[in-house]
Amino acid sequence: MSDLNSLILEQLQWFIGGGILLILILLVMVLTQGAKLRKMRRKYDLMMAGSGVENLETLLIDLKVQMDSIEDEHELQRKTLENVLAKLQQVKGKIGIKRYNAFSGQGSDLSFSIAIVDEKKNGVVISALYSRDSSYVYAKPLAAGESSYALSPEEVEAISLASQQA
Repeated sequence: MSDLNSLILEQLQWFIGGGILLILILLVMVLTQGAKLRKMRRKYDLMMAGSGVENLETLLIDLKVQMDSIEDEHELQRKTLENVLAKLQQVKGKIGIKRYNAFSGQGSDLSFSIAIVDEKKNGVVISALYSRDSSYVYAKPLAAGESSYALSPEEVEAISLASQQA
């Protein structure tokens, strides 16, 4: 046992030196980490200054709530836009007019056919036939550019003119 005590006494200076060195290394690490923490705290305070928020967690929660409401609003607007586009395709907004002389040798180009159609060529074609003695107006429904009534060449041309519009 005395041999062990003498061995420890001989090496005691090395144990103490090693312990002091370890303590100094740990002290330098603590000071370095403290400086980094102070620097990070200053950056955090600078970032949060003027935001009116106590801490970053509250700020992030508020931003998440705002983002969710924006996404909900965006989805609502997207659905509304899809509905508007679907209805817009059904609007009879394409118009084609063909003027002509229905009765050759009499009058002038006072007769006409007007086609009012949508994107799918659904709509109506209206024809007015003019002569010196009388005037007639006819309306024919259209489905996909066709009618259950016979179409004159002028009516077909008016439908063609209407469907060519952008």
